[in-house]
Amino acid sequence: MQKMSSRILMIKPLQFGFNEQTAVSNSFQVNTGSISSNEIQQKALNEFNSFSDLLISKGIEVIVFEDTKSPATPDSIFPNNWISFHDNKTIVLYPMLAENRRLERRSDIIDFFKKEYSNVIDLSNFEKQGQILEGTGSIVFDYTNQIAYANCSPRTDKKLLEQLCEKLNYKTITFKAIDNKGKDIYHTNVLMCIGEGFAVLCPDCIPNKEELKQVIQSLENTGHEIIQITYQQMNSFAGNMYQLFNNSEKSYIVLSEQAYNSLNNEQIEKLEKYGELLYSPLNTIEKNGGGSARCMIADIRQK
Repeated sequence: MQKMSSRILMIKPLQFGFNEQTAVSNSFQVNTGSISSNEIQQKALNEFNSFSDLLISKGIEVIVFEDTKSPATPDSIFPNNWISFHDNKTIVLYPMLAENRRLERRSDIIDFFKKEYSNVIDLSNFEKQGQILEGTGSIVFDYTNQIAYANCSPRTDKKLLEQLCEKLNYKTITFKAIDNKGKDIYHTNVLMCIGEGFAVLCPDCIPNKEELKQVIQSLENTGHEIIQITYQQMNSFAGNMYQLFNNSEKSYIVLSEQAYNSLNNEQIEKLEKYGELLYSPLNTIEKNGGGSARCMIADIRQK
């Protein structure tokens, strides 16, 4: 498969902060109530700017939209949950669990990309029926082999996933994932990542042996070297990394500084075979938002 340079959508935060509505199902969030909301926003903005500047400095095309003042959207920094882009000029819009996250969907952003993406699959109305599917948080796409991996949780409806994948002509592989305290893991992209030739996976998160076997066999059959991470590394967002290519088609694997520091030398060496590791401090975003580098990126795929 011919590589292509990456274009990504990122949203610059304006009112970032701890979201009570999402914390119910996201155990990665930590309420840092001792810090003022203005300080949290400023720290998150600094982290966003450093991260996006790093990507741009490496020749990765970053399209930045600024968050709106109204309505208040504390998680707008994670656009990958409400929109995804696909090679066949298709945009998918997703139903979100938290009511205040539904406000993140913006017609100006959708209209901006409609110039080149002629087909829109809008699933947002399924929110009214309680069917939730939160974009590439819920789904880890293997774009090359057209397989969608998903951890079924309160934020990932299996039937809705199957409907979407039928439209996209993708095969689905679903499983149940739990953390080391026995709680549902809210999104799939915190426990696994798929790039060209490699996959990062926390196998301990999938307690059902048959489901784990299916995931591993599928990854191996599609030519991926599996780099296993531990619960502790997953909790440091080591599963929330993503592969991007710059304008010279050089491969980068982007992740947070915390995630990078959690990796051992063997894991780093394996990953470096597939791309240069780019990492940036995202501590405020990770603690308050419960998401990391991958969550901040909506990959604008194109052919």
